Amino acid sequence: MVEILWSPAGHNLPSLGSKALVDVSDGDTPNVRMPIRMLSVDTPEVTARSDAGAERVDAEFAQLAVWIQNGDAPVSDAFAAYILPKLAGGGTLQLAQGKAASAFFKDQVAVRLARPGKPDRSLFIRTADAPFDNYGRLLAYVAPNYTKQEREQLPREQRTTFNLDLVASGWAAPFILYPSIPGELDLPLVINAAQAARDNGLGQHADPGSLPGYEYRMCEKLHDITKKLVVDGDNLSIGARLKWRSRYCADMTTRELRGPEGYMSIPEPHRLWIWPNDVRNAIGSLNLIPTGVGAATD
Repeated sequence: MVEILWSPAGHNLPSLGSKALVDVSDGDTPNVRMPIRMLSVDTPEVTARSDAGAERVDAEFAQLAVWIQNGDAPVSDAFAAYILPKLAGGGTLQLAQGKAASAFFKDQVAVRLARPGKPDRSLFIRTADAPFDNYGRLLAYVAPNYTKQEREQLPREQRTTFNLDLVASGWAAPFILYPSIPGELDLPLVINAAQAARDNGLGQHADPGSLPGYEYRMCEKLHDITKKLVVDGDNLSIGARLKWRSRYCADMTTRELRGPEGYMSIPEPHRLWIWPNDVRNAIGSLNLIPTGVGAATD
């Protein structure tokens, strides 16, 4: 009798549909289709799905603005002043920008993978240290797969990842999460591309009222929590009230670390996001300087 007391850690990957299996290349090697969450970028959301869905979000964000102005939402005064002017676009602007970001990405893929007279290039994929997110998506940088000779001949700026292309276009906000930080040669490219896109009003930056994807998701959560407080009369704990924001943010140029409601004081191209469980390690490994990270913002 053999008794094995072992519970393996792992991820259940999301359902990929009836056509998930692409082919079988070996007796023990099925090739499957799976989603990739591109690292260090965040495009506008298309979760509203339709114009009607976007209009529903418009109404929710308009109501959220009223609750914030009345002091009913669990936000700091500084965050209230920052976010109120950006709520007017709501779901309609976010959906339109999300579709534009998707169209740009599809065009880039078609252009950069094409090889006249030859089969399209394959993809080069580099994963993060932790390869999967909580939804079972592969976390990775994605680029055209160049030959060794091409890599030697092409400068780094001409063989960029699609991740960087999105930031440079303005259709993605930089969204660098510790510890998956681009390398020392790539990080300046991300920061410079993000700054240039802002300076030139590209993509989302053409509209000062745009919400990057992470702010849009935060506002959706904030609306739902505030609705429970104001409309449903729920007696939520402090932790439940503040679940709409969780990540800390550090300035990659000054090393200053801000609390979850203090990120807006850091220029968008310089933001490094850190999950609460990683804050202690990040402070030590990156020599961060906690600034305004107190009980009110923890």
